[in-house]
Amino acid sequence: MTTSRHGPLVLDDQAQGLFRVARKSFTDTDIMGAEYANVFNKCWLYLGHESEVSKKGDFVTRTVARRNLLMTRDTTGKLNAFFNTCPHRGAEVARERKGNQKYFQCFYHGWVFSADGALKNQPGEARYSASFKEQQRGNLVPVPRFDNYRGMCFVNFDPQAGSLEDYLGNAREYLDLVLDQAESGMVILDGMQEYSIRSNWKLLVENSNDGYHAATTHASYLDYLANTHALDKEVALRGVGVELGNGHAVVEYTAPWGRPIANWIPKWGDAGKQEMNAIHAKLVERHGKDKADRICFKNRNLLIFPNLVVNDIMAVTVRTFYPLAPNHMNVNGWALGPVEESAWARQYRLDNFLEFLGPGGFATPDDVEALESCQAGYQNSLETGAEWNDISKGMGMDPSYDDESQMRSFWKEWNRRVTGANNTTEGGL
Repeated sequence: MTTSRHGPLVLDDQAQGLFRVARKSFTDTDIMGAEYANVFNKCWLYLGHESEVSKKGDFVTRTVARRNLLMTRDTTGKLNAFFNTCPHRGAEVARERKGNQKYFQCFYHGWVFSADGALKNQPGEARYSASFKEQQRGNLVPVPRFDNYRGMCFVNFDPQAGSLEDYLGNAREYLDLVLDQAESGMVILDGMQEYSIRSNWKLLVENSNDGYHAATTHASYLDYLANTHALDKEVALRGVGVELGNGHAVVEYTAPWGRPIANWIPKWGDAGKQEMNAIHAKLVERHGKDKADRICFKNRNLLIFPNLVVNDIMAVTVRTFYPLAPNHMNVNGWALGPVEESAWARQYRLDNFLEFLGPGGFATPDDVEALESCQAGYQNSLETGAEWNDISKGMGMDPSYDDESQMRSFWKEWNRRVTGANNTTEGGL
């Protein structure tokens, strides 16, 4: 796709402080095709967490950018990522979401594979060439690139892609603030949330990094917290949005709700206060007071381009989402927590997660309604003048958590990858 075919999709006018995104970016099928070709096929994408396959023989299956993948931990303890398809005739070799098994047998013709992907047995083996197994033609096909950052596992379908650490770049600082919460490591809590939204996937990118829609969209949640004494009235929503390079961005801010990583609220009582103080003291001992305070008393909405969101707020959520159509996406979400967390803190973590972030919580239904409303608005004719979204808030000013610089970070990288152009204007639009 070229910009000449679709016209400019992003207009960045620094002189006038204007940043616009063409609404066809949310509705055009060809543009979605270009996203798969130039974004999802080229970027590092989150597959899962190593804690989901903690024992030898554990496996999970997952769809990532239209690919059916299989992540295993083999008998040596090594993590692997394969395309979940039999090299023989293509059937899935693992047909369950997760489990533990030493071998995978394709139900179609009975080929058997070990957890390291090697072909172990095939019916009628004598009818194949003597060197068939040695040539490894019958082994499961590994994903071109597979890497692990502190337990978070990523894949890349481009064999020539650069390293994961280089790709994460400045975002590693904020991932570390999440992962350093645990002395013994972070784990995915049991279960996965899966739902769909009838809107474009990039609307959820924007929403996940939007620091100022809560006051209106989620007013009922804030009222609920106030009525249940679950707010620290001395703490205000205040912070900063940061562009991190490579399309990554973060909003880091203080908030009045409780966090089971040492951010106490009166509702938790004296016993809860003692536990939160003890957690904070251990973090100070491990990381120093400045970093410990940042871990405990700041919230983070982190975007790893293109579609990994880590919300380190009243609970820690890991979320990915992929387009099925320009106006339809699938969303997967997981809760993350420290291994050594007490039963008391874990309960509050799960309550917070489900209460606000779950599909039936306060936030998600509100957000789904807002995103689907935006998508409905894009049905208006592009000839009416209603053809651009404005994402200019805060341009040329000191950054704030309720500006839109973090969204502009995403859109600039998206535009570079999808169109191969830099649509920055020197004058007016």
